[in-house]
Amino acid sequence: MRNPAPPPAVILAAGRGSRLAAGGADGAAKLLQPVAGQPLFERTFGALERAGCREIVVVTGWRAAEVEHAVTTGYSGSARLTFVTNPRFDLANGVSALSAWSLVGERFVLAMGDHLFEADLVARAVGHFPPEGGVSVFVDGDIHGVFDLDDAMKVQAAEHRIVAIGKDLKQFNCIDTGLFAATPGLMAALDAVQRRRGDAALADGIRELATQGLAEAVEVAGACWQDIDTPAMLAYAESLFRD
Repeated sequence: MRNPAPPPAVILAAGRGSRLAAGGADGAAKLLQPVAGQPLFERTFGALERAGCREIVVVTGWRAAEVEHAVTTGYSGSARLTFVTNPRFDLANGVSALSAWSLVGERFVLAMGDHLFEADLVARAVGHFPPEGGVSVFVDGDIHGVFDLDDAMKVQAAEHRIVAIGKDLKQFNCIDTGLFAATPGLMAALDAVQRRRGDAALADGIRELATQGLAEAVEVAGACWQDIDTPAMLAYAESLFRD
């Protein structure tokens, strides 16, 4: 029987954000980056809380103490915050996700900490049930509307199933938005990849599940979202989310 209770959310915020800092930003962790006057974490956490999330797990790494202090003092919502530090934040983002494995239940929402999402999209992820033992990737089929397509995580999907995923895909029909509804099966897949290779990206775990038919593509074309990896992306996000 499906558990109707809102799932916990895992926010990945362990990276250095070097491309954003190199462009002239103040060098703060990206989760703390203001977007149109409001820090990223306030926007993301607020949307999660409004969608019913009561628990938010923040995976930190670079400047972990600074991030935790800023978030705990700046967040005024009612969700319970838990911080987990990934000491190997120099590795791929799947390793950061694995740091939260013990804190997730039968399903959870996973979001990149340097992405912005409209509230309706977050609510959709919170209410979504992924395939048993698998993962649902929220994808945008409006490829030509994606800012900086070269940098985007590309996805080839067929009949709501992910066939391939990667930044260097030559054939693709949608883009990974950085928002997921997942089960511990994703963590198990990431763990298997890490044991084999010594590292694991989220895309690696999704590929692993895709071979078993357990990676679902959920179309969100028309929804507002934006990755914030560079100064140009930040400026574009501010134009989208200013209101």
